[in-house]
Amino acid sequence: MGRKLATFFRQLKHLSFARMKLHINAVHEESGKNRLAIFCDMVWCEVRYGIGYLDYHVFGFADRHGAVRKTYMTAVQNQALTRQMNDPAYFYQLNDKIEFDTIFSDLLKRRFLDLRKTDAAGLREFCAGTDAIFCKPAGLCGGEGIQRLVTADIDDYDALYDRLVKGGQLLIEEPIRQHPDMNRLCPDSVNTVRIVTLVTEQGAQMVYALVRMGMGGVCVDNVSSGGMYAPVNEHGQLYRPAFCDKTGKYYQRHPVTGTEITGFQIPLFDQALELCRTASRRVEAHLKYIGWDVAITPDGPVLVEGNNLPGYDMCQNAGHVDEGMLPRFERLLGRPIV
Repeated sequence: MGRKLATFFRQLKHLSFARMKLHINAVHEESGKNRLAIFCDMVWCEVRYGIGYLDYHVFGFADRHGAVRKTYMTAVQNQALTRQMNDPAYFYQLNDKIEFDTIFSDLLKRRFLDLRKTDAAGLREFCAGTDAIFCKPAGLCGGEGIQRLVTADIDDYDALYDRLVKGGQLLIEEPIRQHPDMNRLCPDSVNTVRIVTLVTEQGAQMVYALVRMGMGGVCVDNVSSGGMYAPVNEHGQLYRPAFCDKTGKYYQRHPVTGTEITGFQIPLFDQALELCRTASRRVEAHLKYIGWDVAITPDGPVLVEGNNLPGYDMCQNAGHVDEGMLPRFERLLGRPIV
């Protein structure tokens, strides 16, 4: 309890009461419970379980009680697990997109170009083989800074090269051609599967999987860019409605395509799992807890990127699970997370 109190007072220094009030009001609207009671329970859950007000809302703690609350993994535990399993000296292998593409080039199944190693003529030659390109910063995440360009619209490669280099968009990639079944979810984005692996004595094990899909009109699937996510079971089937952070709503059908979410089958899911196990073995000497983003193409699954700090929150969404993920993590590890 002493450690939890210390954590509570550290977080109290950075607490935004305005944001907390927004979540109290949202929980009140959803549950009908008294705002003061919600506030007091939020404070109690922070002290007792290490669950902040945002996670309190996401995890549905207003309707979770007793032993069930103890099953939820916290931000502090997730960070502790990352420190125990991943060596920061090797984070660059995942965080630097150019380094990532180089290490896993055979698992990408698409061409890429490092603008630091070429010139405008090299960029022109690369673009001659594709209808479009994606220009990416090497070190940003969440879909930030990614730009799609149609090659037929490029009329000055010298100017484009200079602009991309000055803007830090040093990685150029071919587009991913998506499997027709995944297009049924949302054809405007590459709808990626997040597969989180944890290396144990039995090798890389899947902890959980989610599918992230666009809402239409945006070429990235990322939740921070307005997309949705839904949980995926070990057989590659979506088993709960998709949730959108931006709207705060659950969707049984995709709001644009009308595709039924629950029961949707991710094609080639077994191959996607094996792809992640193969990728994990390549870096497991130093990185043992990774969130892999995988796209499904007509020719099989391909890697998109890897994350050294996989999320603990989306996999514990109140509308997707009835209890937390902590027991599963600790069962795979064979020990508590401390």
